[in-house]
Amino acid sequence: MAGVELKQVRKSFGTTEVVHGVDVAIADGEFCVLVGPSGCGKSTLLRMIAGLENISGGEILIGGRVVNQVHPKERDIAMVFQNYALYPHMTVAANMGFSLALRGESKAVIAERVRAAAEILDLVPLLERFPRQLSGGQRQRVAMGRAIVRNPQVFLFDEPLSNLDAKLRVAMRAEIKELHQRLKTTTVYVTHDQIEAMTMADKIVVMHDGRVEQIGAPLELYDRPANRFVAGFIGSPAMNFLPARANGGGIALGSGFSVPAKRQLKENQEIILGIRPEHLEIAQDGFEAEVIVVEPTGSETQLYARVGGQEIAAVFRERHEFAPGQRIRLRPRPDCIHLFDSSNGQRI
Repeated sequence: MAGVELKQVRKSFGTTEVVHGVDVAIADGEFCVLVGPSGCGKSTLLRMIAGLENISGGEILIGGRVVNQVHPKERDIAMVFQNYALYPHMTVAANMGFSLALRGESKAVIAERVRAAAEILDLVPLLERFPRQLSGGQRQRVAMGRAIVRNPQVFLFDEPLSNLDAKLRVAMRAEIKELHQRLKTTTVYVTHDQIEAMTMADKIVVMHDGRVEQIGAPLELYDRPANRFVAGFIGSPAMNFLPARANGGGIALGSGFSVPAKRQLKENQEIILGIRPEHLEIAQDGFEAEVIVVEPTGSETQLYARVGGQEIAAVFRERHEFAPGQRIRLRPRPDCIHLFDSSNGQRI
């Protein structure tokens, strides 16, 4: 087992810099998720850790050893790809044991390691099948098994669940998390799905435009986002943002509604008030909103409404009867309000 450390890691393609001085420390045995929108640099960062992309600047350390110039096969890592990358002409057992065969391991050792991994992943009945005879979830487990047999210091996952349907993704999330809890191997996992990040990670690294916006535990990012980008990216439905102004010790919204300010603000300072959909309540003393769409899911009701020309979302655990065009009043819970600087988006 080994930790992974990135020190001012940069990546350029020609004159275009796509990763801008990333610093991340991943402890031994930690499950770290790199999350962000498409094109933010997270997969490029993962490929640099694996040695599949050259690093343009900074240092990458695995187990305390600088690996910038170390060949991928000598980094003692195992990578699970989005497209599984299985050999179609090989059985499940042969696919899982292929890397050990390349190392020159004996047939007995390969068989033992493959069997052990297959038992962990419930693949024993499938060992003699070919990839074309497997479902998407089974193929993904084979790809994971191929990584496990190598007993690496670090697992790298590059959006491994994006090709699966919604129900199977939920099941595979649990399987990967359970696998990590059993093996305790340092894991770096890339996804654009913030639900995957929240449910699986010990530590989340939120990236945007090649930069790290915030690093922290899932609930830390959810409860105290460092800036407006993180606040809007983490959480589903996304956080609502309403323009507001500091006024007489309170925070006034454009609709004439105000809430108490928990911290000292400059009079007439323009700010952005953030409130998560589940922290809005029906109240007579709230601000007025016009219902646009109602989405009952059974366990909760999601509501989309318009406030002063801006659309917001609300989530209620209780059951309410709403109709499009109806006017209701919503009040944010004062203890759950987030404030952001309107000029740079940073948390106030």
